[in-house]
Amino acid sequence: MTSDNFQSSHRNSADVVIVGGGVIGLSIARELARRGVRDIVLCDKGELGKEASWAAGGILAPQVEANSANDFFQLACASRDLYPEFARELREETGVDVELDTTGTLCVAFTEEEEIELRQRYDWQRRADLRVEWWDSNDVRSLEPNVSDQVRCALRFPDDWQVENRKLVEALIVSNRKSGVHLLPKCEVASLHVDHSRVAGVETANGIITAPTILLCAGAWTSSVETSADAAAQVEIEPVRGQMLCFKPEETIARHVVYGREGYLVPRRDGRVLAGSTSEHVGFDKRVTDEGINGIRLMAVKIVPALASVPTVDSWAGFRPRASDDLPVLGPDSEIDGLFYATGHYRNGILLAPITAQVIANLLDGVSSAFIEAFSPNRFCATHA
Repeated sequence: MTSDNFQSSHRNSADVVIVGGGVIGLSIARELARRGVRDIVLCDKGELGKEASWAAGGILAPQVEANSANDFFQLACASRDLYPEFARELREETGVDVELDTTGTLCVAFTEEEEIELRQRYDWQRRADLRVEWWDSNDVRSLEPNVSDQVRCALRFPDDWQVENRKLVEALIVSNRKSGVHLLPKCEVASLHVDHSRVAGVETANGIITAPTILLCAGAWTSSVETSADAAAQVEIEPVRGQMLCFKPEETIARHVVYGREGYLVPRRDGRVLAGSTSEHVGFDKRVTDEGINGIRLMAVKIVPALASVPTVDSWAGFRPRASDDLPVLGPDSEIDGLFYATGHYRNGILLAPITAQVIANLLDGVSSAFIEAFSPNRFCATHA
């Protein structure tokens, strides 16, 4: 059942209003409901989970691109490690299998420069006691026979996984319905109502909903939500278009998620292979372009030459929500009491969904964390001073 099959009756008030119905907003709503919050309204401008969450590749791979154990890496690893329990609980709650695949991720090198980069990543992650394996060219093809014979070496990350993001969206919607969360698709929030520097509610396409707590989880559309007072929301989020391509080979092309410097391949359980992705600063232009798709196809064939003869069955684009420093925005607004952010997840919304839900739910329970300090919206205050 999709979000279009269900529309809650309009609500005039709530304890918590969540603006945004992607995996971040849906995961937070589920976590709050599990903790006993009973009057939760979640609004989305369109269909639930049909923007960045639907367009994603579902990769859960903090190690594959990391060159240091910084705050973001710690956040991403903590979230990845929650996924086995997260997936199990969702299946128990909803009967939906989100297809968590723990085969692992392979990162390949074609040039000496790329090999040096992988060696550096391997060395620091080994020193940090992270699970990472070095594979030479022959071993790579014994592991994945279809990978190009031009690959010099690879790193294998056994703890970097993938999930079927569209099944995850489905499971979260079902879970929230069963928990009594009031889901309002096609109910755009145009503005916040602020009274004496405190949120009082939201103005939606269907009318005003009063609430003392607002969670802004609107992804790439976060900055389009206006305030009705002089105090302005300080976080600026821009859309970054990512195009994706889908192959449907007759035989298995790969078992691992396979990364190269220019992109990645994601083999799905149903036999499809996703390939992505572009990063384009084009505003809210959602077109799939010949240039983008041709570039992705060239990347895919470079990694697995057999894909040259495999037809593509689909292509799409989505908008990643990017803050100016590429990092997520988590925590309370410094100027507007009762307003909290969970946005700016950029290329890692699927990966960061479970930890974001826990961190924000803890915060509303009065328990902060180092992650709130590291990714606070207050870090932008100096920029807007």
